[in-house]
Amino acid sequence: MNIYVGNLAYTTTEEELTNLFQEYGAVSSVNIITDKYSGRAKGFAFVEMESQEEAQKAIASLNDTQFKERNIRVNEAKPKPKYNEGGNRSRGR
Repeated sequence: MNIYVGNLAYTTTEEELTNLFQEYGAVSSVNIITDKYSGRAKGFAFVEMESQEEAQKAIASLNDTQFKERNIRVNEAKPKPKYNEGGNRSRGR
């Protein structure tokens, strides 16, 4: 299950998030989102957990709790929207 983690301190590392979520189960991956130009963290990340049950437990336990002096937001990640492949774009006509 893919989990959204928001309101992170910009200094948060993937290792710190892995350690935080491993208390609730196996973590498949952690991806801190960064600005593509500056490389700086944007303050949110995605954590992938192997078990749906463990992920739900992590969400319930960690949402709106303090981590690195910030109240983090933790919930199930929404699917990435699919972009229109140009089917109904207006070309100035």
